[in-house]
Amino acid sequence: MKILSQFKPAWWAKNRHLQTVWGALFRFFPLLPRLRRIRLELADGDFIDIDIHFEESPSTVLILHGLEGSVHSHYIRGLVAQFIARKQQVAVMHFRGCSGESNRLLKSYHSGASEDLHQVVELLQAAGMQIDYLVGFSLGGNIVLKWLAEIAEKPNSSNQSHSCQNTSDENKYRRNSASCSIKAAVAVSVPYLLDECANTIDKGFSRVYSRHLLKTLRKKVVEKRGLFSEDFSLSCEEISQLKTFWSFDHQVTAPVNGFLSAEDYYRKVSSRQFLSAISVPTLLIHAKDDPFMSQGVIPELSELSPFIQLEISERGGHVGFIQGKWPFIANYYLDHRIPEFLSHYQE
Repeated sequence: MKILSQFKPAWWAKNRHLQTVWGALFRFFPLLPRLRRIRLELADGDFIDIDIHFEESPSTVLILHGLEGSVHSHYIRGLVAQFIARKQQVAVMHFRGCSGESNRLLKSYHSGASEDLHQVVELLQAAGMQIDYLVGFSLGGNIVLKWLAEIAEKPNSSNQSHSCQNTSDENKYRRNSASCSIKAAVAVSVPYLLDECANTIDKGFSRVYSRHLLKTLRKKVVEKRGLFSEDFSLSCEEISQLKTFWSFDHQVTAPVNGFLSAEDYYRKVSSRQFLSAISVPTLLIHAKDDPFMSQGVIPELSELSPFIQLEISERGGHVGFIQGKWPFIANYYLDHRIPEFLSHYQE
């Protein structure tokens, strides 16, 4: 279902690039309560760090950041502050190597790492924390949508009851009741077609974002090469020449994560193909002027499951959605829209 967006961009921030970068450069944050960090040990010997604000709340929101993001990303901090103000328990999942410490394995995080999300939900459940709501931004949103499809409840033809079933041939890990506790989810500025996004972000002014992100990614790869030199075929000089997402994903992301090529990686994990299988109430928030991708990535209504609401705005940039009369007292639409949507599914 497509719904009308209530977002109205600030008069001074109608440009898509200003919408995208303003929060990261100029957003002011009040002092937040200190979050408690816990480390979850994964089955393959690696770890994932989770930052949690504990509350005596009946439910928990788990937030997933975007590419090269963390709990310190402006869009994460703003949303965490809103949930804290609402007395809501909230946790932020860091992908492998994104919490300020390199992960132990050669394997990296990527847009299709739904098995990591699954383990996090299970491990938190085992520790007594049930995850009720999911919020994913950009890459994190792609992972959320892919995982929701994989745990989708399917009617049993014999008795019409529901049970968790794996909907992906690529993921053979077992689903359990912890996975099925999710009441609602939100995904923002998702790269629904990764190949199209890789093409768009390497064109025009958007190359500024590409250069910035690839610089930090290449730095991590150089560090990994020092630890896993026998497993790395690329020299430091060759790594420095990976200046497009196609080349980086083909030479690094794909081989270290078990894909045949960048094309194979993009084809298997792009979330647009999974949308029809989702059986959890889910809000998709997207701007047509997102500089990370073209409008061609936006899914058609025929591709959506009945549980999905697609909210499209003409403007908003990439994870921007800035409102307000004056620049330094701006209002951030996502901080209010996301908790508002999730509140409809509280028991």
